[in-house]
Amino acid sequence: MMSNHHGREFIGFMTTGPAIGMPERVWMWLAAPKVETDELGRPREAPYGLRKIEAKLVDAGFNAAIVDPDHLHKHLDTMKVLMIGHHDYFAYGPPSSEWWMITGKEPVNRRSFRRFMESPAVRKAKEKGVKIIAGGPAAWQWLWSLEEWQKWGVDTVIDGEAEKVVVDLAERALSGGPLPDYIYVGPQDSPSIEEIPVIKGASVNGLVEIMRGCPRGCKFCSVTLRPLRYMPFDKIEAEIKVNLRNGVKSVILHSEDVLLYGADGVKPRPEPLIKLHERVRRLVPGTIAWSHASLAAVKYAEEKHRLVSRIMNDIVLTNQRFLGVEVGIETLSPRLAKIIMPAKSAPYPAEKWPDVVEDAFRIMHENNIIPAGTLILGLPEERPEDVEMTAEMLDRLRPYRSLIVPMFFVPMGVLKNRDWFKRNLLRPEHVEVLKRTLLHSLYWAEDILSKFYLREPHMLPVRMGIEAFIKYARRKAEKMLPKIEAMLRA
Repeated sequence: MMSNHHGREFIGFMTTGPAIGMPERVWMWLAAPKVETDELGRPREAPYGLRKIEAKLVDAGFNAAIVDPDHLHKHLDTMKVLMIGHHDYFAYGPPSSEWWMITGKEPVNRRSFRRFMESPAVRKAKEKGVKIIAGGPAAWQWLWSLEEWQKWGVDTVIDGEAEKVVVDLAERALSGGPLPDYIYVGPQDSPSIEEIPVIKGASVNGLVEIMRGCPRGCKFCSVTLRPLRYMPFDKIEAEIKVNLRNGVKSVILHSEDVLLYGADGVKPRPEPLIKLHERVRRLVPGTIAWSHASLAAVKYAEEKHRLVSRIMNDIVLTNQRFLGVEVGIETLSPRLAKIIMPAKSAPYPAEKWPDVVEDAFRIMHENNIIPAGTLILGLPEERPEDVEMTAEMLDRLRPYRSLIVPMFFVPMGVLKNRDWFKRNLLRPEHVEVLKRTLLHSLYWAEDILSKFYLREPHMLPVRMGIEAFIKYARRKAEKMLPKIEAMLRA
């Protein structure tokens, strides 16, 4: 799915689900319209991870380029190695796996990837001896899909940050040497700042990395296994300028926790954050967004330094109406938070986690930050009372503009050997969380659309399509939730 989602990153969440209430063709137009390409099929914007691999190979002297899957056939006579990246190859990641289990329908990201791998272009490439190497954030999913791995002739899977290994692997593939089936890049092999290249072409929606790694150590997350590295501003600036030269006028500052850029441990510091946003605003004529922020950092930054208000009112909102960001709630049970993610609330104690969440949501609401928050159901060590507390605490978040997305536990990070949470494990308390998050998100989605999102005249058809989906989802929820609750009680 080579798409910029109409320039709206939130819409990309729709690619994690199946087509609901409309034909798949219409769903894909809403969620993942095709991006503009040149005559060789090179997209104007491409996923950031692919841009990093492209840059590393180009810097090493390879003739490498990102090509839209629909144009792969144009390169069958010259292609020697086909490298593939994906955010969720087989829809095993959250929230794809949840929508799949609840609806019983394959998410569109899985369906589109299978169509690509079984397309005439990929089959012919394999027949001609092209080596296929897969990687990206969903590389781990190939270990759960060995049949497809063999059937489609994937030669190597790279799991982890690939900058230090991809050049050697490409050389071996081109020379005809033996390739390993699987490469795991552990924390000790993570690239240094100097080994991470500057992208050569525009990234989707202007995404630019400002740091890698995360110090919070949540057990369900693989990112916390990687060392923390801050990108110097000259690298950030260089990548923003690449995007600007290619017509992408907005930026998404990417980090697992944007507010920890230049931080003192887990405590945000005003100077690096103010300086970063001021310099970005001088460069970028369009919107600024954050990929992720931690709720504890939002609370600390505002209460200690009024930092959120200063960044938003003095810098960000001078040229836009809101800022979007993804945040992790995961659970609202202090007991479970202390076991699974004890540093998520730092510098506040885990026992105060629900208060941290509520305070951060209030701060974001007051400063026109619209979060998409995630919850995880079925975490190891979860008890019914933990889920009940989460359901009850969700009412405290109702006054704050946000989307809240519940997800089923997927074994990753240090919990990768635990069991998946599946549909047959749903209990009444889980359904109560699903119901409350659905009603919360439907309510605020209508508000967000009416006041903030897709307000440009040329986006009217997209807005109408999403409004139609929201109305359909509300009608279905009103019919289905009472039946599900009655079935579980029985």
